[in-house]
Amino acid sequence: MKPILTGLLVIALVGQTTPSSAAEGSTAAQVGYGVGSAVGTLVYVPLKATFCILGGIGAAFTAIASPPTAGKVARVSCGGTWVVTPDVVSGDEPMHFVGEPQAARHVDTSAVASR
Repeated sequence: MKPILTGLLVIALVGQTTPSSAAEGSTAAQVGYGVGSAVGTLVYVPLKATFCILGGIGAAFTAIASPPTAGKVARVSCGGTWVVTPDVVSGDEPMHFVGEPQAARHVDTSAVASR
């Protein structure tokens, strides 16, 4: 378990390194946001993975009755934010626990109906 957590921490810290200007804030604040995002990710990812797995199980049962609805259930439960970024910690970016269902596609049937 410890190697997994260490790996997640390294991925979170390395994946979040981006060049920034001095005008964005103090170094202490940047370090705080980075540490907060790493710790937040370590806590958040197992919860999100559990939600995704349970949503996948629900989607499998839903697929028996309605495959399109099952796809929506899977997208909503496994979509959304998976990593807590420093921007999320600082409040500059929203965090979405659930994903957005894909918008329904509008099919223009007027051309077909006029034939």
